[in-house]
Order: sequence, then structure tokens, then C-alpha cells
Amino acid sequence: MIVVRNLVKSYRANSVLRGLSITAPAGAVTLLIGSNGAGKTTTLRILAGLTRPDSGDVTIGGIDVVSDRCGGQGQTSFLPQGVAFHPRLTCRQVLRFYARLRGCSKDRAEAMLVGMGLEAEARKSCGALSGGLRQRLGIAVLLLPDVPVLLLDEPGLSLDPEWRERLQAMLQAEAARGKCVLVTTHLLAEWDGVADRCLLCREGRVLGELDPASLRESFDCGEHPAQREVPV
Repeated sequence: MIVVRNLVKSYRANSVLRGLSITAPAGAVTLLIGSNGAGKTTTLRILAGLTRPDSGDVTIGGIDVVSDRCGGQGQTSFLPQGVAFHPRLTCRQVLRFYARLRGCSKDRAEAMLVGMGLEAEARKSCGALSGGLRQRLGIAVLLLPDVPVLLLDEPGLSLDPEWRERLQAMLQAEAARGKCVLVTTHLLAEWDGVADRCLLCREGRVLGELDPASLRESFDCGEHPAQREVPV
């Protein structure tokens, strides 16, 4: 379970997070939605232990991510927006590298190649991959370790409709196994009816909870989106 309380983060004069609070339970897919600049990516980077907040409490599975970054990172797998790998490494080399890093076997790496439909690209260098294939490789790396928390930042941007639906089905299956899945997106139509919870982020705060079964109906791009109070 992810618990965030009163998260504050600024970059010089730019205030990005202004007291953001969220909970994301185990066994569920939680969406954090909002426009670009709402604070979604910064929130995930803090959860992944890549950025330190100015203040606030952040725990993953009861582990304080700020004071025990390595402990928190051991509980998570993170797919950043705009995933990139060394252009000269092949898909197989990338997966085997991360398999060693996360304590997984070569067999697990090969299984992820197959699972993400990358067998034909196994010996292809990452620099020769299309954006969609590179994203599928990133998802394979994400799913390599069997960790309780999955963090994904705008994962559907480079995927075609078929693979976007396959990714969503994979994440629902991971949540059904008891994992906590937190996804950021600004593309409501693509995630309508997929998640268990949907939190609206705007200007560094979570304003409310939307109905995940009808995101397009409950979200209004104007000043007053239809929303419920978020229990935090």
C-alpha cells in the first residue's frame, strides 16, 4: 500500500507539489490523472526514490521512502515516461542486465521477451527500436521482479491500441495477485473503465476522486470537475 501525506516539492521558485496526499491500496489499479504540470511525474519519482520531497510523509508497505530509500526501492518497480536504454545494447542484453540487478534469472528475462512479443527483436539494438517497441521493452523490465508495487508514468503514450489494451489487462492481472499499481495519465479515454480508483491531480494537490467507470463523463476540463472527496 502507498500512503502519501502532505507532500511538498519545489524546484527553486517553481512549486510543484503543494500538500499532495494520496493512498493507493494493494490489490487495485489506481490512476493519478491530471494535465501536464499537475505534479504527477514528480509524485512518482518521489515514490520511486529518485527525488526527495521538501516535506511530507511517504510510505510504501510501511517503509518510509525518504529515510529508507533502498528499502522503498526494493518494494517497487518503476516505468518512467520516455523510457530509454543504451542504444548499442540489444533487447536481450537489457533484460539480462536488469534481471541481474533485480535478482531475477535468465529464464525470467527470456520469459519477459516472449510475454512482450519481443522474440524477433531479441538481438536488435535499442537504438534501432521504434517508440512502441522500446516502450514494450520498458514494460518487460518493469515486470521482471516480483515486487508488491508497480509505478507507471504515462505508460500508454507510445503504444498502439492493441498493446495499450494488453498492458491494461496485464496491470489488472497484477492487481488481482495483490499488487499495488499506480498509473499516471492525462489520457482519460484510454483508461476509462480500467482502474479501481481514480484521483484527480491539479496544481500539486489531489482535488478529489472520480468514478473510474465513467471518466469521460465525470471529468470536466473546466473549473469544476465532477468529483468525490478523497479519503486519505
